[in-house]
Amino acid sequence: MWYPLNIAFLILMCFTTAMAASADSSAPAPAPAPKPTPTHRVLFEAVRVFDGTAEQLTEPMQVLVVGNRIVQLSAEPIAPPAELELTCIQGAGRTLMPGLIDAHTHVMYATLSQQAILTSDLGFLNVAATKAAADMLLRGFTSIRDLGGPVFGLKRGIDLGLVPGPRIWPAGAFISQSGGHGDFRLPSELPAAPDAFSFSERVGAAVIADSPDAVRKRAREQLALGASQIKLMAGGGVASSYDPLDVTQYTVPELRAAVEAAENWGTYVAVHAYTPRAVRQAIEAGVASIEHGQLLDEATVRLIAEQDLWWSLQPFIDDQPSPYAEGSMNRRKQLAMYAGTDRAYRLAKQFGVKTAWGTDILFNAENAKRQGAKLAAMTRWYTPAEALRMATADNAELLALSGPRSPYEGKLGVVEEGALADLLLVDGNPLEDLSLVADPANNFLVIMKDGSIYKNTAVQSLQQK
Repeated sequence: MWYPLNIAFLILMCFTTAMAASADSSAPAPAPAPKPTPTHRVLFEAVRVFDGTAEQLTEPMQVLVVGNRIVQLSAEPIAPPAELELTCIQGAGRTLMPGLIDAHTHVMYATLSQQAILTSDLGFLNVAATKAAADMLLRGFTSIRDLGGPVFGLKRGIDLGLVPGPRIWPAGAFISQSGGHGDFRLPSELPAAPDAFSFSERVGAAVIADSPDAVRKRAREQLALGASQIKLMAGGGVASSYDPLDVTQYTVPELRAAVEAAENWGTYVAVHAYTPRAVRQAIEAGVASIEHGQLLDEATVRLIAEQDLWWSLQPFIDDQPSPYAEGSMNRRKQLAMYAGTDRAYRLAKQFGVKTAWGTDILFNAENAKRQGAKLAAMTRWYTPAEALRMATADNAELLALSGPRSPYEGKLGVVEEGALADLLLVDGNPLEDLSLVADPANNFLVIMKDGSIYKNTAVQSLQQK
């Protein structure tokens, strides 16, 4: 196990690789699907629909996709004109639902292992990161909100159809104060000379800013690069080596500078924070999304509800091996954070807070494979329907908060006429058994993103004209 200095070095190495992922995933990577044309249609026959909001599935229906849109849902047979290309998929009573949305990811860092950092060259790590995005899509995650990392290049490659992967709402480099949760410099780099950039800053993983003007500038830079929202570190964290979990980071004027920069671009700021003081300060500054917050008290949660803000929680519980040595500072912080998860979800439900679901998987190839299992784990606090709504329609509402900075036009997270065709065909009823989403390889028969089919093991007819 690494001592704090080596942990800092390890994380710095992670950021300098920029694009990294596990190389040992057994899931086959899909080939880039051809972009659907307006004349290409897919007809799902005899499917029971979870529309992203309802408590029950529909009776068997027909769902027609033309190009990248859902154009018709009908309880009666749909007879498309014979002159257009058509693929028919036999649902046989299985569940058709929206593609899953993870509201808190770091796709560039999710599957990076210590061994990969220390033994692999940059070329291999870039290739592995591309595969990691494809694996995420094959787990049924068709959209993600990425809250920190140099993901712009990967996103562009996915959007151009060069490689498969989910839709990405990128924050770019997260913004941190010196000694904050996003400060991964080595002790030997401190004190830093004015305007000196660490390697993690130069590659776009994180940026350090220590005044309102500096924060404003760094936020504007990320927006210029294509950020759909801005991410700030407003409090202590588990993985970082300098800051205790309870510390508050930034001042209200510094946080407000980022909020003003984001609002001028029609979007918003999300903050990493766990404690009441850090969250209250962020609320005063005008942020729109609180990330984590496992240590919040009742009064602060009530304030989040009154302000109609988003609370992006993750189901952090001590159910997996920890990368931190027992008794280490990082492990103590981790256990303190875990201890607040049950209470946080209880308070979110009690006060009716708009709650998003995400995973925040970092530096753990095996844990990344459990992305769907972390959704299934939500039945500890919610019904399957509530959890699925959170990971579809509710998370889509949070993505829409980016307004004109949203990279994609159209409605997501629902199965309705006019919505974008991001769809999953599930072998079973996830409203009765949410554990189905924990095994996408066997239970997701069809994975469609933007009208293109990336996986199809269901019975289908031959394409016809």
